Amino acid sequence: MRILVAEDDPRLLVQLDNALQAAGYAVDLADNGVDAAHLGLTRPPDAVVLDLGLPGRDGLSVLRHWREAGSTVPVLVLTARGSWQDKVHGMDAGADDYLAKPFELEELLARLRALLRRASGLAHPVLQHGPLRLDTRTRALQVDGRAVDLTAFEYRLLNTFLHHPGRVLSRAELVEKLYDDAGERDSNTLDVFIARLRRKLPEGSIATVRGQGFKLQAPGA
Repeated sequence: MRILVAEDDPRLLVQLDNALQAAGYAVDLADNGVDAAHLGLTRPPDAVVLDLGLPGRDGLSVLRHWREAGSTVPVLVLTARGSWQDKVHGMDAGADDYLAKPFELEELLARLRALLRRASGLAHPVLQHGPLRLDTRTRALQVDGRAVDLTAFEYRLLNTFLHHPGRVLSRAELVEKLYDDAGERDSNTLDVFIARLRRKLPEGSIATVRGQGFKLQAPGA
């Protein structure tokens, strides 16, 4: 799954990038409001971490721009401002959650997981589908109660599938969620990762829908 981080503090931007990638996400970065506004609509992420004090275009303006354009992406607002009025302004502009600086990275990750679950209509950090059980807090997968190791790319793919079970995901959509903003996007390698993931799951778990993409289904369906 893909996260857009818009933050002008270079040190914090690197920390967030590292933490999110370590948690299994593909990450896009923006250090100003102009780039953030553009990326949020041209390469729609699954969630956004948005600082309000961005140069070029402030975070509230960026958020209003996305909402006016029809974007419903979950947005976690970051700010050094601590007054309740700033929280109200952020929520009224369309934010889904609010985190004041300084904060613990684990709390930010937990809030993001909750936003992603709610956006997919899920209520628990452990995603289950038939014999598959993926704990998004630890990235641990169990298949019929047996622990199965996943690479970073395999986790990103399975996490995406489990947030959209039964839905056909196009090749372009999966490639976007597989690679971060520095990664070389190659749709041919998607087949390699799909094949690797299939070997770790029960037969028939990932179906190919000709001309459309792939979907997670009940094994043997």
